[in-house]
Amino acid sequence: MSPRLDLVESLTETYRDLPREVVIKEDLLRTGIAFSRDALAIASGYKPKAYFIFSFDLVPITEMEQQENLHAPEEICLTGGAGNFRRTIVSVRLNPGSPYRVDCSGDGRLILILDGVEVCGVELPAVPEYYKSTLASGKPITDIAPSIEWGYLLYLTVFRICQYFGRKVECQFCDINENYRQQRKSGRSYTGVKTVEEILEALEIIQDTDSISKAYTVTGGSITSQLDGREEIDFYLRYPEAIEERFPGRWLGKVVVQALPRESVQRFKDAGVRIYHPNYEVWDARLFEIICPGKARYIGRDEWIRRILDAAEVFGPSHVIPNFVAGIEMAQPAGFTSVEEALASTGEGLDFFMSRGVAPRFTTWCPEPLSVLGKSNPGGAPLEYHLGLLRVWRDTHERYRLPVPPGYGKPGIGNAVFSVSSFMDVIREAPAVQTAVSPDGNGKPGSANSSAA
Repeated sequence: MSPRLDLVESLTETYRDLPREVVIKEDLLRTGIAFSRDALAIASGYKPKAYFIFSFDLVPITEMEQQENLHAPEEICLTGGAGNFRRTIVSVRLNPGSPYRVDCSGDGRLILILDGVEVCGVELPAVPEYYKSTLASGKPITDIAPSIEWGYLLYLTVFRICQYFGRKVECQFCDINENYRQQRKSGRSYTGVKTVEEILEALEIIQDTDSISKAYTVTGGSITSQLDGREEIDFYLRYPEAIEERFPGRWLGKVVVQALPRESVQRFKDAGVRIYHPNYEVWDARLFEIICPGKARYIGRDEWIRRILDAAEVFGPSHVIPNFVAGIEMAQPAGFTSVEEALASTGEGLDFFMSRGVAPRFTTWCPEPLSVLGKSNPGGAPLEYHLGLLRVWRDTHERYRLPVPPGYGKPGIGNAVFSVSSFMDVIREAPAVQTAVSPDGNGKPGSANSSAA
């Protein structure tokens, strides 16, 4: 076997309590996927990669000799084949140099190959009927309201640029601004600020032709001053307000913005938003300052955490789901140098939140070369870290008997559709839910103290 196959087989044995499918899924997410010319030709007839917010690629578009950015699918489904895989949905992160390659077998099937050895079969997502439509302006609907998670989630990035701009304020793992530039330079229709009217027009088309989508996310870059004459809450609030007025209850509404004061969060709740994602990115206090300098400067880590707990009182703890980027805590030069240290730090954060009923989710770090940390850490974090994190997340979630995070579809291997990490895949069964979890985790009201937050 090759060294990579040796590593995968060894870690599959070490983490026997995790589904073997997620070992491959996590490795694909951190390493990226290559496509043979024949496989790419087949993929061209399926649902395309929409670049819904970041590049989520390990090479820039200019280095894609087969124009993979135009022909690769949004996601792939690992299933059957030599490994007899259960259905596992994986976001496509392009890397022509990856040891993982989607290719055609001798009998015409699509298969995933690792260093020349078949891993499993591959299925591709069908093109939704609404993807064939355009708005009255001529803009493709994939620019305005693409879907991910095998069609479950409509991803509405209404502001494709972030005002945390420049090395002194931008999140060091993020390529949202650079990705916007490369997409525009490539000639793709890629609207910087989507109007409320464009969103509603796209959703009207989807409403008439689709029954698979169950949720929407309104998100975009942070607003530190104003956009269109509005502060962040006023800019983003318009979209769920309009959606819920036009399509009451049609989709489960989610919003991903900064950690806002309680009164602003209440306005989202009053508008009909069901789930709030104030993403804190990395737990360690020192690394938060280094990796998220804009968030540290404009809001601050302690205040960010206090606002997450305040939001839990507004939405209910299970409906506040902050994301962190799994693996950036090991990014050099500032990150942890051992897997054990990194897991201990992130585990501390998971325990802090889950003991209060808030279950964070995570995205497996893609070291995009258009980002600061991606340039200096092209290999990302070790596979062992990602598998260890899945175990820590699952065990902490079970220890506090928390409900399955809402807004992600069904949990468990073979059911989960969340494609940018495996946290939903590793949920073993719906736990008995705690009847009440207080903000401080001890049965009475409380808030983050300085040592923990």
